[in-house]
Amino acid sequence: MDRQKVKRERQLRRRRHVRKRIVGTAERPRLTVFRSNKHIYAQLIDDLSGKTLAAAATNSPELREAAPAGGNVKAAIEVGKKLAEEAKSKGINKAAFDRGHYRYHGRVKALADAARAGGLQF
Repeated sequence: MDRQKVKRERQLRRRRHVRKRIVGTAERPRLTVFRSNKHIYAQLIDDLSGKTLAAAATNSPELREAAPAGGNVKAAIEVGKKLAEEAKSKGINKAAFDRGHYRYHGRVKALADAARAGGLQF
């Protein structure tokens, strides 16, 4: 099998392992993280209605100035703060953290800690 295909299958397996226990509702949405080499993205999702309630990313115009390099821990902290701020403005206090297939380490952990510091509970 192709090396990329094997890697993708492993990622999907890890993601399913994490996701089978996490369901986002309107009161407690799922905080999901996507990490690329250049950017990091986070969003609060209500799985029951299939809607994104709040989102933040390093490629958004507001965060471009705060974090010019989008693929580092400092940028992840800014995204976590921005997401928590947006969630608070919409009356969301609790979330279920979905790390996807990423380890809870580095940028993913920094984003989660910043969101907690901003007032989200998970």
